[in-house]
Amino acid sequence: MRAVVQRARYGRVTVAGQVIGEIGPGLVVLLGVGQDDREEDARYLAEKIAHLRIFPDQEGKLNLSVKDSGGEVLLVSQFTLYGDCRKGRRPSFTEAAPPEQALALYERVRALLEEHGIKVATGQFQAEMLVELANDGPVTMLLDSKRIF
Repeated sequence: MRAVVQRARYGRVTVAGQVIGEIGPGLVVLLGVGQDDREEDARYLAEKIAHLRIFPDQEGKLNLSVKDSGGEVLLVSQFTLYGDCRKGRRPSFTEAAPPEQALALYERVRALLEEHGIKVATGQFQAEMLVELANDGPVTMLLDSKRIF
């Protein structure tokens, strides 16, 4: 499972001209699910997202998590994180999970974040979405449950 985690002042997802998910200060998380991903991958990423210390404390040091800071999470499904661009010019998405598996694990990450007491807004699975955010910092982290960057 892969995630692009962006600290944001706000985030919003629009589908067909209608806002369906919106947050104030917190994290915008683009989440991709791979074919080999399971429950333990969802648990790993939810735990990491909830406790990743990328918010400033009173001294300006990155010591607080989204949970510590009272921030929210906008969770957006993004199968293109599994695009393989090494050959040719068109990405291959063969490593991405099939929709039913991806939806189940995406929803599991959402539920696990909520269990941490974090307010979670979402995009719409398999929809054409417009994702807007104000990346704060900018701070952007890449997470992968299978490897370390």
